[in-house]
Amino acid sequence: MFKNLKKRWRAGVVTVAALGLGLGAVVYTQGASAASFPTATGTVKLTASKSVSGTLDGGLKRYYGSGALGGDSQDEGQDPLFVLADGATLKNVIIGSPAADGVHCLGSCTISNVWWENVGEDAATFKGGSSAKYTVSGGGAKSASDKVFQHNGGGTLTISGFQVEDFGKLYRSCGNCKTQYKRTVVVKNVTVTAPGKSIVGINTNYGDTATLSGITIIGDSKKKIAICDRFTGNNTGKEPTKTGTGPDGTFCKFTTANLTYK
Repeated sequence: MFKNLKKRWRAGVVTVAALGLGLGAVVYTQGASAASFPTATGTVKLTASKSVSGTLDGGLKRYYGSGALGGDSQDEGQDPLFVLADGATLKNVIIGSPAADGVHCLGSCTISNVWWENVGEDAATFKGGSSAKYTVSGGGAKSASDKVFQHNGGGTLTISGFQVEDFGKLYRSCGNCKTQYKRTVVVKNVTVTAPGKSIVGINTNYGDTATLSGITIIGDSKKKIAICDRFTGNNTGKEPTKTGTGPDGTFCKFTTANLTYK
């Protein structure tokens, strides 16, 4: 009888230990920082904007600005590190500091596995026409005191598998550009780590729409980060007027089921 009790006791200890290890792993994962940035394989200094047509695979080298591109302020009108022609792809790049104005897409473009270690003015600005299609897949950005993605042109931007932490706005449809468009943004399977102000900002008077799904928000137990802010934009350069926030089924398309807080 005692031998059987010993066997059952030992089995119980093994089971509890296994459970304890499993629970510990879960807690560690949930408490981890969202963006695990890759290690750079080398460094490249840019003193002038680098034009990209076709595909540039950076091999996870760190690119940073120097000279005329040596700023990392929020001053408007800075030149970017990369200028992507219509149809170009930028992938496997780490953008270090100074980052100037990051990446400019002049038309449809693909930005894949690109990491901004310290966002300058903006991480990327999209400038294509009304039919342009832009894709941001994978990668991440941190330390963006204002915007990460600035949508000045028209068309549709899809952001997926991205990580952002310590930021102002993940996406903003330009609120006061001289030429305004109807803009569409799709944000899916994105991880957001506080602090941050808002994930998406759009202009309802131009017919903008934002669709969000699979959004994971870390470290924001008081839910201070706005998911989708609505504005009345203009083309006069004035500060746009905020008109609301949250899902409305027309312009800001998401439900609480699309959000996970950790």
